[in-house]
Amino acid sequence: GVRMCPLGWLGVASLCLGTLWAVPAKERRKADKPKADLSLYENLDLDNYDLTLDNYGEILDLSNYEELYDYGDLVPKIEVGTLAPRPRDPKTLPELGETTAGTPKLQPPSGAGPVPAAPIPGQGLPSCQLCLCLGTSVYCDDAGLERIPALPADTTYLYARFNRIAAVRSGDFTGLEKLKRIDLSSNSISWAEADAFRSLPSLQELLLPENLLTALPELPRSLVRLDARLNRIGSAGLRPEAFRDLKQLQFLHLSDNQLDFIPVPLPESLRSLHLQNNKIQTMHEDTFCDSQDQGQIRRGLEDIRLDGNPINLSLFPNAFFCLPRLPTGRF
Repeated sequence: GVRMCPLGWLGVASLCLGTLWAVPAKERRKADKPKADLSLYENLDLDNYDLTLDNYGEILDLSNYEELYDYGDLVPKIEVGTLAPRPRDPKTLPELGETTAGTPKLQPPSGAGPVPAAPIPGQGLPSCQLCLCLGTSVYCDDAGLERIPALPADTTYLYARFNRIAAVRSGDFTGLEKLKRIDLSSNSISWAEADAFRSLPSLQELLLPENLLTALPELPRSLVRLDARLNRIGSAGLRPEAFRDLKQLQFLHLSDNQLDFIPVPLPESLRSLHLQNNKIQTMHEDTFCDSQDQGQIRRGLEDIRLDGNPINLSLFPNAFFCLPRLPTGRF
């Protein structure tokens, strides 16, 4: 047979080794290719923001409302350039008012009383650094906030759930005339100043469940939905006839509080009233229906929950004649 010289064998071996080395190198380049950092948005679940007031009653079983309280924007238009990524650690950002030279803004000592609201920035830069701004919506869920951040003047929807906010001050929403929804669920809010929400002409939804409130502030007449479940609100914490002038109110949910009676009068617009798990023992026969008008029918008010209260509803047989269905409770 023909013998190959040692130099020929060396060439063949080099070629084989080069081929084998090329495959791992290609895989290494693929592995080294940088990937988009999705952790910036790991706390944001936009699937929770797709329910509107218009289709609310059609999609949800009103009697099961407490288990489904993630609400959606009314599909705001998202423009290019409005996305401000949420930083990895908000603690590393400068405080509002801190200079570029690093001089920190002086903070008042704890226990010094109410802190005046921060000025509203022209472009909303502070809140859009701490939170995520999409169009006119500001998402501040689980951002470690201890107070309401300064918001852009055109804010329409604010989500600041799962934070450590302790109070709502009268200046927190000054000038936000387009604000339609405020969601402060699952904070530590123990008080809200009387006029904290009163001057918001467009506010439709105020969501305050799972806080430490003992009283409700004044409410704007534009309100459609109020959710203050799982607080410590007693009847003394409600203003007299607190809901009488809320002619657009459809959903009033005050379950799991410390109410002694049903807050009356209730507006004719009401569709859903949840007062379960309170301390209600009695009620007036005119609470829901006008006893002087036996022909009255309140077709809209079809969801009333009074279960978990000491009241025996069978003692008030004439209190429900105008309702399309009996309340849920003890008979």
